Amino acid sequence: MPLPHHPIAVVGAGLGGLALARVLHVHGIEAAVFDLDVSPDVRAQGGMLDIHDESGQEALRAAGLHERFLARVLPGGQELRVLDKDAVVRRAEADDGTGGRPEIDRGALRDLLLDSLPQGTIRWGAKVTAARPLGGGRHEVVLADGSGFTTDLLVGADGAWSRIRPLLSPAQPAYTGVSFIEADLLEAELRHPVGAEVVGGGMLFALAPGRGFLAHRESDGSLHVYVAVVAPEEWPDGIDFGDTEAAKAAVLEHFAGWDKSLRSLVADADGALVPRRIHALPVGHRWDRVPGVTLLGDAAHLMSPFAGEGANLALLDGAELGLAIAAHPGATEAALAAYEERLFPRGEAAAADSARGIELLFGADAPQGLIDMFAAGG
Repeated sequence: MPLPHHPIAVVGAGLGGLALARVLHVHGIEAAVFDLDVSPDVRAQGGMLDIHDESGQEALRAAGLHERFLARVLPGGQELRVLDKDAVVRRAEADDGTGGRPEIDRGALRDLLLDSLPQGTIRWGAKVTAARPLGGGRHEVVLADGSGFTTDLLVGADGAWSRIRPLLSPAQPAYTGVSFIEADLLEAELRHPVGAEVVGGGMLFALAPGRGFLAHRESDGSLHVYVAVVAPEEWPDGIDFGDTEAAKAAVLEHFAGWDKSLRSLVADADGALVPRRIHALPVGHRWDRVPGVTLLGDAAHLMSPFAGEGANLALLDGAELGLAIAAHPGATEAALAAYEERLFPRGEAAAADSARGIELLFGADAPQGLIDMFAAGG
């Protein structure tokens, strides 16, 4: 039996892949999206995202979803505080409703995109294990259950460890030198008033050389905390995360002398701590045009989160690829060339900013570098 064929196949139902499918749908073009998760709600989707007016919001306008997005943003979420290790507020910005980076729960944004697509667009439980060119721009994709399909246009929207990227590039993500330990404090105002007070209503940066706390308030009233440590890649391996109290103690050893209110963001956390090493592709990652295949989002330009651009670029990549395909009917290579001409410099600039952000946040003068950036309008 011949394999099923899809003219456009998108691997990955993250924000970028969904934005692509939605923009194509707006223009009357069908796409099949394949995702390894068995259902849309099988796992948590992460914390809050600030969606930038010139990138993520532009993508949502192209998708016809901007007004529905605005109805879901977190009031006050653009509030920002920068503290030193003694919890002294070094800079504070209120959310007066006029900023261009409103906050939304990642899960709510993903649901907005999912709900905008026709039933059956997403093939859940479809984990891609391999892909190979068939010639003439067509590709065959193999799934973990042994099934597969062919496609005229294959889009890798499958994140940091993309199975599609090897068709275009040998590049692999490398460790940036920073590891996160993630924690949650639930019902913060009621159960964790000290943490709620120090974080404030939006985003917190509490920084010193080589380490810090990055935290934000979520739409359900919880606090999501990223404990950042500049450390060797193997550092988290020395912590027993199966013993939460022991893990808390091990992490807090790196914050001896910090204010008690900041240490409470770990000491009082609910549930297990979760380690996450921060990886990035080389700044300026690009590839020569390969017929019938391209990448978007983290698959194309994985970067550290220290410029706040990852989700925004994924949305914009997806929207711009959809618009390029719609603008070049029957001319896939022209569409991909036009898309990648804008993708590469945009991704390089954001990746460079993200790489500089590591020094900005955790350098020898932290938190002064970040304060100076905000003072200069950054």
